[in-house]
Amino acid sequence: MARILVVDDSPSLRQMLQIILQNSGHDVMCAEDGKQGIDMATEQQFEMVLSDFNMPQLTGPEFITMLRLLPQYRFTPVLLLTTETDEDKKNLGRVSGASGWLTKPFDPEQLIDTVNSLLN
Repeated sequence: MARILVVDDSPSLRQMLQIILQNSGHDVMCAEDGKQGIDMATEQQFEMVLSDFNMPQLTGPEFITMLRLLPQYRFTPVLLLTTETDEDKKNLGRVSGASGWLTKPFDPEQLIDTVNSLLN
């Protein structure tokens, strides 16, 4: 079981991700935007982070860049979840420090497989 932080501005997607990840045995906390995500990551330690790409206040790449500046998150797996398929956006995700990329909509089993592979 891992402690996972989900950062997404969509309440329904946060809830869905929380249910899928909790049902697969993980401890999940949610943040509604990148700023809240940074605050939560500073207060607690998570073994993995899932982040949306397009969010208010901080975009996914901006959030990941800030997260990677925290010493305890330099090597933490970060999965970007997005509807974006543009190669430039994927590159931006990679440069910011994302460990992986999953395009929405995604299959719950694909999400679990990706999360588990990044955690191992």
